[in-house]
Order: sequence, then C-alpha cells, then structure tokens
Amino acid sequence: MGSLEDPIALTSSLKNTLVSYHNLKDHEWRIAKKSKDVIVWRKPSAEFHGFLYKAQGFVEDNPYRIMDYIRPGPYRLDWDSLMTSMEIVKTIDEGSCVMRYSTAGQLWNIIAPREFIDFSYTTDFQDGLLSCGVSVDHEEKHPSFVRGFNHPCGWFCIPSDEENSPHHSLLTGYIQTDLRGMIPQSAVDTAMASTLVSFYSDLRQALKA
Repeated sequence: MGSLEDPIALTSSLKNTLVSYHNLKDHEWRIAKKSKDVIVWRKPSAEFHGFLYKAQGFVEDNPYRIMDYIRPGPYRLDWDSLMTSMEIVKTIDEGSCVMRYSTAGQLWNIIAPREFIDFSYTTDFQDGLLSCGVSVDHEEKHPSFVRGFNHPCGWFCIPSDEENSPHHSLLTGYIQTDLRGMIPQSAVDTAMASTLVSFYSDLRQALKA
C-alpha cells in the first residue's frame, strides 16, 4: 500500500484501491443487513481473513457538507456514537493527515474499546468527494486499548441524480477493519453490519441539527 515516507505514492495507491472496490460488480456482493434506507453488503476481503463491507444510502445534503462531517475534523466526534476520541497527530497537506482515534466497546463489551492510527486522504471524485484511509505504523500503542487495523477503506459521496431525491447525495462506504484480539468472528460480523447502519442514522441526525 505504501508508507508515510512517500505520501504521494500512498495517496495514489489508496485512491486506486478504493476506486477498484467501487467498480466491483453487484453479483460479487452478498447482503449482510438491510434497513429502510441503508443496505450493507459484504464479500471476503483480499487483505485479511475477514470481510470487506459496502454500505450505501442517500443522505440529505450536498457532498461537501456531508464529507466535512465524516473526514477528520471538528464535527466527527460530536455525532459518531462509536468514536470516543479523535486527534490529528500529523498534518501532511490540505487533503491528508494522520489521525489517532478510539472506539467504544460493542456488544456488551464482548468487543472491547479499540485504538486506531490512520492515514486519511480526501480528494475530488466525479462531481463529489472521496475520503479514504488506511492504518499505518505510527507512535506507541496506548496501554488501555487494543490497536486495531483498518485495511483500505473510504467513503464516496456524489450528488444524487434521482428525480425523487433532488437535494440528496449518494453516500457509499467501504470498510474492512481487523479488530484484532480474541473475538469470535460472528461477533465481529454482527457488530460491523449494525455499526454501519447506525453510522447513517447518526450522520443524518447531525446534519439536521
């Protein structure tokens, strides 16, 4: 994937990987969870022993405001119910940085709190934006957390072209997180699909506030 020593190569590799996920055919995915306004699919990951998840739903707002609430910055911690802390530890340029964040325990703490160190990159994509990231080796691990690892992941947000959703954007996410530690795979699968559905509902509420 690349390293922080060559951020240009890292951003190029990361973007190309996310675009390749976005171009996968429908038949390559299997539905993992479906709600009224969000669908989550999954397929075996090529990066690790778990799954690559795809989530998709319409969100009322323009891509730039939506992405301001998703990418590292002042809004994310205020609305994301899973995230308990976030810090930008290194700014590389206007569109990329290294962030440290922690997540709450899940499934009655069967999944304990986790810490992640991610490289994050946001760029233009079609008429909207792509914000993507991948975990990197950076700094010592916090003794209170298990260090998780995000394989290439990201969010595409483009204006809706559907007549019945003129003021909405189509938000599509790709997530493949290795939570590490001793966790039953069934617990991980349950948590990931449910977390992605909750992500959309929390984001929509935040944008209306």
